[in-house]
Parts: sequence; C-alpha cells; structure tokens
Amino acid sequence: MPMFQPSKRDGVVVAGDGQVLDLDTAVKDGVLGGVGGGVIGAAVGEKLDLKKMIEELDLPEIPSVFICPISLEPMQDPVTLCTGQTYERSNILKWFNLGHYTCPTTMQELWDDSITPNRTLYHLIYTWFSQKYSLMKKKSEDVQGRVSELIQTLKKAKGQARIQALKELKQVVAAHATAMKTVVDEESKTNLMQPTKISLMIDMLNEGSVETKINCTRLIEKLMEEKEFRSESISSHGLLVGLMRLVKDKRHSNGILPGLSLLRSICLHKQVMSLVVRIGAVPQLVELLPVLEPDCLELALFILNTLSSLPEGKEALKDCGNTIPHMVRLLMRVSESCTQYALSILWSVCKLAPEECSSVAVEAGLAAKLLLVIQSGCNPVLKQKSSELLKLCSLNYTDTIFISKCKLTRTIQ
Repeated sequence: MPMFQPSKRDGVVVAGDGQVLDLDTAVKDGVLGGVGGGVIGAAVGEKLDLKKMIEELDLPEIPSVFICPISLEPMQDPVTLCTGQTYERSNILKWFNLGHYTCPTTMQELWDDSITPNRTLYHLIYTWFSQKYSLMKKKSEDVQGRVSELIQTLKKAKGQARIQALKELKQVVAAHATAMKTVVDEESKTNLMQPTKISLMIDMLNEGSVETKINCTRLIEKLMEEKEFRSESISSHGLLVGLMRLVKDKRHSNGILPGLSLLRSICLHKQVMSLVVRIGAVPQLVELLPVLEPDCLELALFILNTLSSLPEGKEALKDCGNTIPHMVRLLMRVSESCTQYALSILWSVCKLAPEECSSVAVEAGLAAKLLLVIQSGCNPVLKQKSSELLKLCSLNYTDTIFISKCKLTRTIQ
C-alpha cells in the first residue's frame, strides 16, 4: 500500500466528521481560535518542532478538528482517506497493518487505499500551536531574564541593595514555578560543563543502567545548548561508542530516540563528524533503519545525510550494501523530510560511483520512485533533485531498457 501519495486536497481542511472546510471558512468559523490566515506562512517558516510544542503546552482545550479520531491526540502528520476522514499518519497505518481496509470512523470499505497528506490542516495545527507556544515562551523568558538579573545583582551588590534583590527574587520564585529552575540552572550548568563532570557523565553512559544512560544523554544534549559549551567536550571516542550502544540496544528501545537526538546534535559540530564516521556509525545506522519508528527514522536519516557531506562519509555509505535498497524503499513512504534525506543520500552515493551505484539503485526500483516524486505535490526542490538523479541513473542504459525499468509495479515492496 502506498505510504505517501500526491496531495489532492491541499486547499481544504477535512474535519473529524468528514465536513470539508476551505481555509477562509476555517478561520471565519473560529477553527483557529481567532488566528488570522495571514499568520500561516510566517509560522511555517519558523523552525519549531510541532511534537515538542504539543508536549510542552499540554493544553486542556484543543480544537476538535485537530484531534485524531483514533488516538484522540493532536495530529502532527494529518492524512486524509478517500472517505474524507482525516487521521494521524502513524495511527491509520497501524490500522491498515492490522488488516483493516475500512475507515475507522465510518466503517466504510475503502475503494481506494491511498492516503493524502492534508497540508492545509497541518499548517492550521502548526500555526495554532506555535502561537500558543510563543506566548508561553515569552512569559517564561521574561521571568527567567529577571531571575538572571537578580542573581547577578546578588553576586555583586551589598547591604540594602542585596537585601532588596533577595526579597524580589523570593517573590518571583514564589509566583512562578519556572523561576526556581532558572535559579538552580544558573549555578549548576557552569559546574556541569567542567571537563571532569563531562567525563564522569560519559563513564555513566557506558556503564550505568538504561535509565542512567538516558538521563546522561539528555543532560549532555541540554548542556550543548549553552553558549559556553565547548565542542572539545564531545570529541570523545567513549561518548560516541556509548551512544551507539544505547541506540542499538534492542532490549531497551526507549533509549533509541534520546540517543539519536544527541548524536544529531553532535553531528552539527563539523570537527566531530569525522570521528562519528571512524567509529563505524554509518553502517550501524543503515542496518537499523528498517526497524526504527518514524520519529527515530527521521533522526537517523538526518545524521546519515549530514555525514554524507564528508568524503569518508560518502565512502562508508557506498561500501554498505544495504544503503541503496533501504534509501530507495524509504522514498515517498514515511514523510517528506525522510524522502528529502534519503534522496540526498542516494544522490551523494550515485554521484560518487555512477556506474556501480546507479545500476544497483535502478534495479532496486529507484526510477519508478523518482517518477512518483516528480509527479507528487511535494517540494519543488525535491522534484528537481529527483529529475537530476533520474538523468544520472539513465546514463548506463539505452532508452528502451531504462523505460522498462520504470514500471510503477516496482514502487512499493
């Protein structure tokens, strides 16, 4: 069954009861909770994670059109069935994988098993949550900023000025729960970023319990957000090996996501990327791809794509026998981001060794997948990249043979 189809309903919002709403109607009728339509474009441009916003806000009341009928949770990747009903992608795919070929809400038998990304509804959800999140952050930052000022005053001031600052700090902490966290963090972060403390965390990551490893991983990633953090602290063979062990631990899958999240942050530091390749992370991550959940899969592909910018990273990807078939399989299957990363990785590998890799990719069904990308409603940049890769792959074939390789029956395995 296709897991990603060309968008056919980008101009509409499909409500939980099957009612079709256009964007103007959604705004007019208050689906956005008072948000104006002009904000949508700006919100999409911001680099805020929808999942993070939903988790941190934990709002008691959310517009019903944003709720998945299966999980009763806000949708992060809404897709619409042929019946007009919209669901969270992961939830409806689980429904299909259980052997159901009906619409969970209406119980109608599906005459078309494709699912269509509901981009307009996604934009509405994203905008609504991003505005709520921005307001929350603004209030929190104002409080934390004042707390930081008061702490600095306490360090320098004496006499009556010190007493006054202490009184105000006490009042702020009593009125705002987040203020106490700022008070503690101001003192503890500097202490935790010392090399000896980082070294201790790395030891715990390699030798502690699963819970300890996960907590150390999250703490290191949190410390990396600080301006004072030095990349030398993460240029550690022991840290990277411990992370890969956590990511590959099949007995404790709850460590995969935090492990990959920290590895992604580490790979944003160019001076550490080569070390990540040298410890053998590339083939290990490639072999993990088929068993990863969508959120973990996107992180792993991001890491592999980042490493493919290095010559040694490209070589490692080329030398791994499952790189090409796994990447081809993921095209148009999970999300547009995953398609983007997989396509970029395929381009890097095929460009490195055109004759060898292009033929393997075409035999794995790449040509048909690229045609689907070109014909879909996805990002124009992806379409252009797909066209270029299609041309590259066709160079080793006659026109007749290459066209025969593009049969759409090869698309989904």
